[in-house]
Amino acid sequence: MNHSLKLIIAREYLTRVKRKSFIITTILVPLLMIAISLAPAAVMLLSSPENRNIAVVDQTGIIAPRLDSNDEVKFVSVDAPLDSLRADTDFDAILVIDANAVKSPADAIRLYSRGAPAMQTGAYINSQLEDAIEDIRLEEYNIDNIKQILANVNADFELATIRIDKEEDTATSVGLSYVIGLTLDMMLYMFILIYGQMVMNSIIEEKNNRVLEIVVSSVKPTWLMLGKISGIGLVAITQILIWAVLIGSCSLWSMPLLGDLGASSESTEIAAAMSQLSDTGFIAGLFLYLLLFFIGGYLFYSAIYAAIGSAVDNVQDASQLSTIATMPVIIGIISSMAVLSNPGSTLAFWVSVIPFTSPMAMMSRLPYGVPTWEIILSLVVLYISFAFLIWLCAKIYRVGIFMYGKKPTLIEIIRWARYK
Repeated sequence: MNHSLKLIIAREYLTRVKRKSFIITTILVPLLMIAISLAPAAVMLLSSPENRNIAVVDQTGIIAPRLDSNDEVKFVSVDAPLDSLRADTDFDAILVIDANAVKSPADAIRLYSRGAPAMQTGAYINSQLEDAIEDIRLEEYNIDNIKQILANVNADFELATIRIDKEEDTATSVGLSYVIGLTLDMMLYMFILIYGQMVMNSIIEEKNNRVLEIVVSSVKPTWLMLGKISGIGLVAITQILIWAVLIGSCSLWSMPLLGDLGASSESTEIAAAMSQLSDTGFIAGLFLYLLLFFIGGYLFYSAIYAAIGSAVDNVQDASQLSTIATMPVIIGIISSMAVLSNPGSTLAFWVSVIPFTSPMAMMSRLPYGVPTWEIILSLVVLYISFAFLIWLCAKIYRVGIFMYGKKPTLIEIIRWARYK
Protein backbone atom coordinates (compact mmCIF):
# COMPACT_ATOMS: atom_id res chain seq x y z
CA MET A 1 0.00 0.00 0.00
CA ASN A 2 1.18 3.51 -0.79
CA HIS A 3 2.98 4.99 2.25
CA SER A 4 1.10 8.28 1.96
CA LEU A 5 -2.20 6.41 1.88
CA LYS A 6 -1.27 4.62 5.11
CA LEU A 7 -0.52 7.93 6.79
CA ILE A 8 -3.83 9.45 5.69
CA ILE A 9 -5.80 6.41 6.90
CA ALA A 10 -3.96 6.40 10.23
CA ARG A 11 -4.56 10.12 10.74
CA GLU A 12 -8.27 9.96 9.90
CA TYR A 13 -8.73 6.89 12.10
CA LEU A 14 -6.71 7.91 15.17
CA THR A 15 -7.98 11.49 15.37
CA ARG A 16 -11.56 10.21 15.61
CA VAL A 17 -11.07 7.10 17.74
CA LYS A 18 -9.21 9.11 20.41
CA ARG A 19 -12.05 11.58 20.80
CA LYS A 20 -14.04 11.35 24.02
CA SER A 21 -17.28 11.52 22.05
CA PHE A 22 -16.38 8.32 20.19
CA ILE A 23 -15.49 6.46 23.37
CA ILE A 24 -18.62 7.62 25.18
CA THR A 25 -21.03 6.82 22.36
CA THR A 26 -19.41 3.46 21.64
CA ILE A 27 -19.95 2.34 25.22
CA LEU A 28 -23.17 4.14 26.05
CA VAL A 29 -25.23 3.43 22.91
CA PRO A 30 -25.42 -0.39 23.42
CA LEU A 31 -26.12 0.12 27.12
CA LEU A 32 -28.79 2.68 26.28
CA MET A 33 -30.41 0.34 23.75
CA ILE A 34 -30.47 -2.48 26.32
CA ALA A 35 -31.87 -0.13 28.96
CA ILE A 36 -34.62 1.09 26.64
CA SER A 37 -35.61 -2.49 25.75
CA LEU A 38 -35.69 -3.52 29.41
CA ALA A 39 -37.34 -0.34 30.71
CA PRO A 40 -40.99 -1.42 30.18
CA ALA A 41 -40.40 -4.72 31.97
CA ALA A 42 -38.54 -2.98 34.80
CA VAL A 43 -41.35 -0.46 35.24
CA MET A 44 -43.93 -3.25 35.35
CA LEU A 45 -41.80 -5.18 37.84
CA LEU A 46 -41.11 -2.26 40.15
CA SER A 47 -44.56 -0.71 40.05
CA SER A 48 -46.66 -1.73 43.02
CA PRO A 49 -50.07 -3.29 42.31
CA GLU A 50 -53.10 -1.04 42.58
CA ASN A 51 -55.55 -2.33 45.21
CA ARG A 52 -59.05 -1.13 44.34
CA ASN A 53 -62.31 -1.76 46.14
CA ILE A 54 -65.15 -1.60 43.63
CA ALA A 55 -68.73 -1.10 44.80
CA VAL A 56 -71.05 -2.90 42.37
CA VAL A 57 -74.64 -1.66 42.03
CA ASP A 58 -76.23 -4.39 39.89
CA GLN A 59 -79.84 -3.81 38.84
CA THR A 60 -79.86 -7.05 36.80
CA GLY A 61 -79.02 -9.17 39.84
CA ILE A 62 -77.15 -11.70 37.69
CA ILE A 63 -73.94 -9.97 36.59
CA ALA A 64 -72.36 -9.05 39.93
CA PRO A 65 -72.20 -12.67 41.23
CA ARG A 66 -70.16 -13.60 38.16
CA LEU A 67 -67.46 -10.96 38.71
CA ASP A 68 -64.32 -12.56 40.17
CA SER A 69 -62.04 -10.53 42.42
CA ASN A 70 -58.25 -10.85 42.30
CA ASP A 71 -55.30 -9.54 44.32
CA GLU A 72 -55.72 -6.03 42.94
CA VAL A 73 -59.44 -5.63 42.29
CA LYS A 74 -62.11 -6.55 44.84
CA PHE A 75 -65.76 -6.45 43.76
CA VAL A 76 -68.30 -5.76 46.57
CA SER A 77 -72.02 -5.98 45.78
CA VAL A 78 -73.95 -3.19 47.50
CA ASP A 79 -77.55 -2.04 47.55
CA ALA A 80 -77.34 1.70 48.03
CA PRO A 81 -78.04 4.88 46.04
CA LEU A 82 -75.23 6.25 43.90
CA ASP A 83 -75.23 9.58 45.78
CA SER A 84 -74.52 7.90 49.12
CA LEU A 85 -71.78 5.74 47.61
CA ARG A 86 -70.05 8.82 46.24
CA ALA A 87 -69.48 9.98 49.82
CA ASP A 88 -68.27 6.55 51.01
CA THR A 89 -64.45 6.69 50.88
CA ASP A 90 -64.15 2.96 51.59
CA PHE A 91 -64.72 2.38 47.89
CA ASP A 92 -62.27 3.51 45.22
CA ALA A 93 -64.81 3.21 42.40
CA ILE A 94 -68.49 2.51 41.83
CA LEU A 95 -69.62 0.14 39.06
CA VAL A 96 -73.24 0.83 38.09
CA ILE A 97 -74.99 -1.86 36.01
CA ASP A 98 -78.43 -0.94 34.67
CA ALA A 99 -81.26 -3.43 34.12
CA ASN A 100 -80.72 -3.68 30.33
CA ALA A 101 -76.94 -4.29 30.62
CA VAL A 102 -77.11 -7.77 29.06
CA LYS A 103 -78.65 -6.41 25.86
CA SER A 104 -76.84 -3.06 25.63
CA PRO A 105 -73.75 -3.14 27.88
CA ALA A 106 -72.07 -0.13 26.28
CA ASP A 107 -74.97 2.14 27.21
CA ALA A 108 -75.97 0.50 30.50
CA ILE A 109 -72.68 0.10 32.42
CA ARG A 110 -70.66 2.96 33.93
CA LEU A 111 -67.64 3.13 36.22
CA TYR A 112 -67.35 6.08 38.61
CA SER A 113 -63.76 6.28 39.88
CA ARG A 114 -61.89 8.35 42.48
CA GLY A 115 -58.91 9.30 40.36
CA ALA A 116 -57.85 7.68 37.12
CA PRO A 117 -57.65 3.87 37.41
CA ALA A 118 -54.57 2.04 36.16
CA MET A 119 -54.74 0.61 32.66
CA GLN A 120 -54.48 -2.97 33.98
CA THR A 121 -57.32 -2.31 36.45
CA GLY A 122 -59.64 -0.95 33.79
CA ALA A 123 -58.81 -3.83 31.45
CA TYR A 124 -59.49 -6.41 34.17
CA ILE A 125 -62.88 -4.90 35.09
CA ASN A 126 -63.85 -4.72 31.41
CA SER A 127 -62.84 -8.33 30.74
CA GLN A 128 -64.80 -9.55 33.77
CA LEU A 129 -67.93 -7.76 32.56
CA GLU A 130 -67.52 -9.11 29.03
CA ASP A 131 -67.11 -12.70 30.27
CA ALA A 132 -70.12 -12.41 32.58
CA ILE A 133 -72.41 -11.00 29.87
CA GLU A 134 -71.26 -13.60 27.32
CA ASP A 135 -72.00 -16.43 29.80
CA ILE A 136 -75.47 -15.05 30.46
CA ARG A 137 -76.23 -14.74 26.75
CA LEU A 138 -75.08 -18.32 26.14
CA GLU A 139 -77.28 -19.64 28.91
CA GLU A 140 -80.32 -18.00 27.31
CA TYR A 141 -80.06 -20.57 24.49
CA ASN A 142 -80.88 -23.33 27.02
CA ILE A 143 -78.34 -25.75 25.58
CA ASP A 144 -76.90 -28.17 28.09
CA ASN A 145 -73.13 -27.86 28.67
CA ILE A 146 -72.85 -25.14 26.02
CA LYS A 147 -69.73 -23.68 27.64
CA GLN A 148 -68.02 -27.05 27.64
CA ILE A 149 -69.04 -27.60 24.01
CA LEU A 150 -67.54 -24.27 22.99
CA ALA A 151 -64.38 -25.03 24.95
CA ASN A 152 -64.04 -28.34 23.12
CA VAL A 153 -64.68 -26.70 19.75
CA ASN A 154 -62.20 -23.88 20.34
CA ALA A 155 -59.10 -24.30 18.13
CA ASP A 156 -56.92 -21.44 19.33
CA PHE A 157 -53.29 -22.36 18.58
CA GLU A 158 -50.04 -20.98 17.15
CA LEU A 159 -48.70 -22.39 13.90
CA ALA A 160 -45.17 -23.75 14.21
CA THR A 161 -42.84 -22.86 11.32
CA ILE A 162 -40.02 -25.31 10.50
CA ARG A 163 -37.38 -24.39 7.90
CA ILE A 164 -36.57 -27.38 5.66
CA ASP A 165 -34.25 -25.50 3.28
CA LYS A 166 -31.34 -25.68 5.75
CA GLU A 167 -29.00 -28.51 6.73
CA GLU A 168 -31.22 -29.33 9.69
CA ASP A 169 -34.89 -28.69 10.33
CA THR A 170 -34.99 -25.46 12.34
CA ALA A 171 -37.86 -23.78 14.19
CA THR A 172 -38.08 -20.10 13.29
CA SER A 173 -40.02 -17.13 14.61
CA VAL A 174 -41.42 -14.88 11.90
CA GLY A 175 -42.05 -12.10 14.42
CA LEU A 176 -38.48 -12.21 15.71
CA SER A 177 -37.10 -12.26 12.16
CA TYR A 178 -39.15 -9.15 11.36
CA VAL A 179 -37.85 -7.29 14.43
CA ILE A 180 -34.21 -8.30 13.79
CA GLY A 181 -34.45 -7.40 10.09
CA LEU A 182 -35.94 -3.99 10.86
CA THR A 183 -33.29 -3.31 13.54
CA LEU A 184 -30.37 -4.25 11.28
CA ASP A 185 -31.91 -2.25 8.44
CA MET A 186 -32.14 0.89 10.57
CA MET A 187 -28.62 0.38 11.96
CA LEU A 188 -27.18 0.16 8.44
CA TYR A 189 -29.16 3.20 7.35
CA MET A 190 -27.86 5.17 10.34
CA PHE A 191 -24.23 4.12 9.88
CA ILE A 192 -24.13 4.82 6.14
CA LEU A 193 -25.62 8.29 6.49
CA ILE A 194 -23.63 9.32 9.58
CA TYR A 195 -20.22 8.16 8.38
CA GLY A 196 -20.81 9.05 4.74
CA GLN A 197 -21.64 12.62 5.72
CA MET A 198 -18.63 12.59 8.05
CA VAL A 199 -16.44 12.07 4.97
CA MET A 200 -18.14 14.95 3.21
CA ASN A 201 -17.84 17.33 6.18
CA SER A 202 -14.18 16.43 6.70
CA ILE A 203 -13.36 17.32 3.09
CA ILE A 204 -15.30 20.60 3.28
CA GLU A 205 -13.53 21.58 6.49
CA GLU A 206 -10.05 20.90 5.12
CA LYS A 207 -10.93 22.60 1.85
CA ASN A 208 -11.98 25.76 3.70
CA ASN A 209 -8.78 25.67 5.75
CA ARG A 210 -6.75 25.28 2.53
CA VAL A 211 -5.17 22.15 4.00
CA LEU A 212 -6.00 20.15 0.89
CA GLU A 213 -3.91 22.43 -1.30
CA ILE A 214 -0.85 21.53 0.78
CA VAL A 215 -1.63 17.82 1.03
CA VAL A 216 -2.25 17.30 -2.70
CA SER A 217 1.18 18.70 -3.44
CA SER A 218 2.62 15.40 -2.16
CA VAL A 219 -0.33 13.01 -2.47
CA LYS A 220 -2.50 12.25 -5.47
CA PRO A 221 -6.13 13.41 -5.02
CA THR A 222 -7.38 9.85 -5.62
CA TRP A 223 -5.19 8.48 -2.82
CA LEU A 224 -6.29 11.31 -0.56
CA MET A 225 -9.96 10.51 -1.15
CA LEU A 226 -9.39 6.79 -0.61
CA GLY A 227 -7.46 7.50 2.57
CA LYS A 228 -10.24 9.61 4.01
CA ILE A 229 -12.92 7.06 3.10
CA SER A 230 -10.88 4.15 4.47
CA GLY A 231 -9.87 5.90 7.70
CA ILE A 232 -13.38 6.99 8.60
CA GLY A 233 -14.72 3.60 7.52
CA LEU A 234 -12.34 1.88 9.96
CA VAL A 235 -13.76 4.06 12.72
CA ALA A 236 -17.24 2.76 11.93
CA ILE A 237 -16.03 -0.85 11.73
CA THR A 238 -14.31 -0.46 15.10
CA GLN A 239 -17.55 0.76 16.60
CA ILE A 240 -19.54 -2.10 15.07
CA LEU A 241 -17.06 -4.69 16.35
CA ILE A 242 -17.10 -3.26 19.87
CA TRP A 243 -20.90 -3.30 19.82
CA ALA A 244 -20.84 -6.88 18.54
CA VAL A 245 -18.59 -7.93 21.44
CA LEU A 246 -20.79 -6.16 24.00
CA ILE A 247 -24.03 -7.54 22.60
CA GLY A 248 -22.47 -10.99 22.14
CA SER A 249 -21.30 -11.02 25.74
CA CYS A 250 -24.79 -10.11 26.93
CA SER A 251 -26.24 -12.84 24.71
CA LEU A 252 -23.88 -15.52 26.06
CA TRP A 253 -24.70 -14.47 29.60
CA SER A 254 -28.43 -14.68 28.95
CA MET A 255 -28.47 -17.78 26.72
CA PRO A 256 -29.12 -20.30 29.55
CA LEU A 257 -32.02 -18.17 30.78
CA LEU A 258 -33.43 -17.83 27.27
CA GLY A 259 -33.09 -21.56 26.70
CA ASP A 260 -34.99 -22.36 29.90
CA LEU A 261 -37.67 -19.82 29.02
CA GLY A 262 -38.11 -21.29 25.56
CA ALA A 263 -38.22 -24.84 26.91
CA SER A 264 -40.79 -24.03 29.60
CA SER A 265 -42.94 -21.75 27.45
CA GLU A 266 -46.24 -23.06 26.18
CA SER A 267 -46.11 -20.60 23.28
CA THR A 268 -44.76 -22.08 20.05
CA GLU A 269 -43.75 -18.60 18.81
CA ILE A 270 -41.82 -17.78 22.01
CA ALA A 271 -40.09 -21.16 22.02
CA ALA A 272 -39.05 -20.70 18.36
CA ALA A 273 -37.78 -17.18 19.11
CA MET A 274 -35.71 -18.44 22.05
CA SER A 275 -34.30 -21.22 19.88
CA GLN A 276 -33.39 -18.74 17.16
CA LEU A 277 -31.69 -16.38 19.60
CA SER A 278 -29.80 -19.28 21.17
CA ASP A 279 -28.27 -20.19 17.80
CA THR A 280 -24.79 -18.65 18.02
CA GLY A 281 -24.13 -19.47 14.36
CA PHE A 282 -27.21 -17.50 13.36
CA ILE A 283 -26.19 -14.46 15.45
CA ALA A 284 -22.56 -14.60 14.27
CA GLY A 285 -23.69 -14.84 10.65
CA LEU A 286 -25.88 -11.77 11.02
CA PHE A 287 -22.99 -9.71 12.43
CA LEU A 288 -20.65 -10.93 9.67
CA TYR A 289 -23.09 -9.99 6.92
CA LEU A 290 -23.86 -6.70 8.67
CA LEU A 291 -20.15 -5.92 8.52
CA LEU A 292 -19.78 -6.93 4.85
CA PHE A 293 -22.84 -5.02 3.68
CA PHE A 294 -21.94 -2.02 5.78
CA ILE A 295 -18.45 -1.90 4.26
CA GLY A 296 -19.84 -2.20 0.74
CA GLY A 297 -22.67 0.27 1.33
CA TYR A 298 -20.41 2.72 3.13
CA LEU A 299 -17.76 2.63 0.40
CA PHE A 300 -20.42 3.03 -2.27
CA TYR A 301 -22.11 6.05 -0.71
CA SER A 302 -19.02 7.65 0.84
CA ALA A 303 -17.51 7.97 -2.64
CA ILE A 304 -20.56 10.04 -3.63
CA TYR A 305 -20.33 12.11 -0.44
CA ALA A 306 -16.62 12.70 -1.05
CA ALA A 307 -17.32 13.98 -4.55
CA ILE A 308 -20.02 16.30 -3.18
CA GLY A 309 -17.73 17.56 -0.42
CA SER A 310 -15.00 18.40 -2.91
CA ALA A 311 -17.40 20.32 -5.15
CA VAL A 312 -18.68 22.83 -2.54
CA ASP A 313 -17.26 25.29 -0.03
CA ASN A 314 -19.76 25.01 2.83
CA VAL A 315 -22.19 22.63 4.49
CA GLN A 316 -25.25 24.60 3.32
CA ASP A 317 -24.39 24.05 -0.35
CA ALA A 318 -23.48 20.45 0.38
CA SER A 319 -26.86 19.73 2.00
CA GLN A 320 -28.60 20.53 -1.29
CA LEU A 321 -26.35 18.31 -3.38
CA SER A 322 -26.30 15.51 -0.78
CA THR A 323 -29.88 14.71 -1.77
CA ILE A 324 -28.27 12.80 -4.62
CA ALA A 325 -26.84 10.37 -2.07
CA THR A 326 -29.60 10.55 0.54
CA MET A 327 -32.59 9.80 -1.69
CA PRO A 328 -31.39 6.32 -2.78
CA VAL A 329 -30.79 5.42 0.89
CA ILE A 330 -34.31 6.54 1.77
CA ILE A 331 -35.70 4.56 -1.17
CA GLY A 332 -33.79 1.57 0.17
CA ILE A 333 -35.44 1.99 3.58
CA ILE A 334 -38.91 2.31 2.02
CA SER A 335 -38.40 -0.76 -0.16
CA SER A 336 -37.17 -2.66 2.90
CA MET A 337 -40.62 -2.25 4.47
CA ALA A 338 -42.07 -4.22 1.56
CA VAL A 339 -39.21 -6.72 1.80
CA LEU A 340 -39.95 -7.38 5.48
CA SER A 341 -43.55 -8.23 4.59
CA ASN A 342 -42.56 -10.65 1.82
CA PRO A 343 -38.82 -11.47 1.87
CA GLY A 344 -39.10 -14.05 -0.90
CA SER A 345 -40.81 -11.85 -3.50
CA THR A 346 -39.40 -10.78 -6.86
CA LEU A 347 -39.21 -7.19 -5.60
CA ALA A 348 -37.19 -8.35 -2.60
CA PHE A 349 -34.70 -10.10 -4.89
CA TRP A 350 -34.12 -7.15 -7.19
CA VAL A 351 -33.79 -4.49 -4.50
CA SER A 352 -31.29 -6.86 -2.84
CA VAL A 353 -29.15 -6.84 -5.99
CA ILE A 354 -29.33 -3.18 -7.08
CA PRO A 355 -26.35 -1.56 -5.29
CA PHE A 356 -28.23 1.63 -4.30
CA THR A 357 -30.68 -0.39 -2.17
CA SER A 358 -29.01 -3.77 -1.64
CA PRO A 359 -27.35 -3.07 1.76
CA MET A 360 -30.64 -2.16 3.43
CA ALA A 361 -32.82 -4.66 1.57
CA MET A 362 -30.51 -7.62 2.14
CA MET A 363 -30.19 -6.91 5.86
CA SER A 364 -33.98 -6.98 6.05
CA ARG A 365 -34.08 -10.40 4.39
CA LEU A 366 -31.18 -12.14 6.15
CA PRO A 367 -32.98 -13.02 9.42
CA TYR A 368 -35.58 -14.92 7.38
CA GLY A 369 -32.88 -16.95 5.61
CA VAL A 370 -31.54 -16.13 2.14
CA PRO A 371 -29.89 -18.56 -0.34
CA THR A 372 -26.11 -18.21 -0.25
CA TRP A 373 -25.87 -17.54 -3.98
CA GLU A 374 -28.14 -14.49 -3.64
CA ILE A 375 -25.97 -13.08 -0.84
CA ILE A 376 -22.80 -13.60 -2.89
CA LEU A 377 -24.40 -12.05 -5.98
CA SER A 378 -25.52 -9.02 -3.98
CA LEU A 379 -22.05 -8.52 -2.46
CA VAL A 380 -20.26 -8.95 -5.80
CA VAL A 381 -22.51 -6.41 -7.55
CA LEU A 382 -22.16 -4.00 -4.63
CA TYR A 383 -18.36 -4.10 -4.53
CA ILE A 384 -17.97 -3.95 -8.32
CA SER A 385 -20.28 -0.93 -8.34
CA PHE A 386 -18.15 0.68 -5.65
CA ALA A 387 -15.00 0.15 -7.70
CA PHE A 388 -16.61 1.89 -10.68
CA LEU A 389 -18.05 4.66 -8.55
CA ILE A 390 -14.77 5.36 -6.77
CA TRP A 391 -13.10 5.72 -10.17
CA LEU A 392 -15.82 8.11 -11.34
CA CYS A 393 -15.99 10.17 -8.15
CA ALA A 394 -12.19 10.42 -7.98
CA LYS A 395 -12.29 12.32 -11.28
CA ILE A 396 -14.80 14.76 -9.79
CA TYR A 397 -12.81 14.99 -6.56
CA ARG A 398 -9.49 15.90 -8.20
CA VAL A 399 -11.15 18.85 -9.96
CA GLY A 400 -13.54 19.91 -7.19
CA ILE A 401 -10.96 20.35 -4.44
CA PHE A 402 -9.41 23.25 -6.35
CA MET A 403 -12.72 25.02 -7.01
CA TYR A 404 -13.66 27.90 -4.69
CA GLY A 405 -16.27 30.63 -4.46
CA LYS A 406 -18.99 29.08 -6.61
CA LYS A 407 -21.48 26.29 -6.11
CA PRO A 408 -21.25 24.12 -9.22
CA THR A 409 -24.34 22.93 -11.05
CA LEU A 410 -25.02 19.27 -11.67
CA ILE A 411 -24.08 19.75 -15.33
CA GLU A 412 -20.67 21.13 -14.33
CA ILE A 413 -20.05 18.20 -11.98
CA ILE A 414 -20.88 15.77 -14.79
CA ARG A 415 -18.46 17.68 -17.01
CA TRP A 416 -15.70 17.25 -14.38
CA ALA A 417 -16.29 13.50 -14.41
CA ARG A 418 -15.65 13.46 -18.18
CA TYR A 419 -12.25 15.13 -17.89
CA LYS A 420 -9.32 12.86 -18.68
